[in-house]
Amino acid sequence: MDPRKNPYAPGAGTPPVELAGRGNLLERAAIALDRIRGGRAARSFIFYGLRGVGKTVLLNKVRQEAEARGFSCVWIEAPEDRSLPALLAPALRAALIKLSAGQTARARLEKALVSLASFAGAMKLKYHDIEVTMDYKPKKGLADSGNLETDLTDLLGTVGDAALESQTAVVLFIDELQYVKEEELAALITALHRTGQNQLPVTMVAAGLPQLLGQTGRAKSYAERLFEFVHVDSLDEAAARDALCVPAEKEGAKYDPRAVKAILEQTKGYPYFLQEWGKHSWDLAADSPIRLDDATRATAAALAALDNSFFRVRFDRLTPAEKKYMRAMAEMGPGPHRSGDIANLLEKKVSTVAPMRNTLISKGMLYSPAHGDTAFTVPLFDGFMKRIMPKFEKGKTIKKTRP
Repeated sequence: MDPRKNPYAPGAGTPPVELAGRGNLLERAAIALDRIRGGRAARSFIFYGLRGVGKTVLLNKVRQEAEARGFSCVWIEAPEDRSLPALLAPALRAALIKLSAGQTARARLEKALVSLASFAGAMKLKYHDIEVTMDYKPKKGLADSGNLETDLTDLLGTVGDAALESQTAVVLFIDELQYVKEEELAALITALHRTGQNQLPVTMVAAGLPQLLGQTGRAKSYAERLFEFVHVDSLDEAAARDALCVPAEKEGAKYDPRAVKAILEQTKGYPYFLQEWGKHSWDLAADSPIRLDDATRATAAALAALDNSFFRVRFDRLTPAEKKYMRAMAEMGPGPHRSGDIANLLEKKVSTVAPMRNTLISKGMLYSPAHGDTAFTVPLFDGFMKRIMPKFEKGKTIKKTRP
């Protein structure tokens, strides 16, 4: 069929034509933001889940709807090698300048910009990656102690006052939150906690991998009461069917029911994979309806595309030893697996491979769904590991540590 009309959009955070099965999550987030702007209590939101479940799409959708309703939105994507102050400073500067655009200078807005100048100046001494130009001079004693927790609390307090003065709310949208160092995460949690206690209209909607639950808990013990942790999972059968079929229907095409069943079985309901299979099914089909043999050929094409991009970019970040650890996990199946069983297959002591496991978790490749368990953060990654590393020299026979 005509590739120019292909309605599927596999990509990093690319919005699909049909955002199926997520309406309830979007409504919950919208209610929380409206409550905060109205001076009522509501918890910040954290979407967490595996790669490919659509967390970034959800985050962007919440942001777009918030902007349309007059919220002041600050967008940040946290990479592994940048500090939180370096990410926050320019993003907050842009938000505050936009907030003050077209308005007569207001005392609280000016104080927030002065506070940001003080914060950026103080933090540069510790975090050398801060690059932001400020039009306001720092003020001594305002967010300039050099202590991140204290200064960030002061900064968000002045930002909240400015938002209150402008009759809006400031929302921090942070993607890949798991990459923020725990010390910096603790400071952010403290600052958000204080603005909440002072009933200031500042909140956060964030997204990240499952390890975020443990990270926030270690950073601050009260994090579970401050945030609403929303698990974003694969779609149920009805929503997955809509995500696959509705985009085609909007272009006047249909699927044979057997093709739909085959694609749902292959993708396990993960939104990113549904987009990938849909794209290739459309391109390979001669006409409508898209048939079972089209879906079968699409599976080969989709896996090849994933192997060359989605899976491969993550694999290439691993050391040879880390690849062997991941290959041992794949040998045992999708998981999760007991850490002791993985070590046993590698013929290593658990204590020997524990540092490697921790590194893989910090890289966002693995997570621990329960104490002693290890699982891939990327769905279907076990199959990729077997394709890219076909042979695994098996050591001892695995002795399961639990049924």
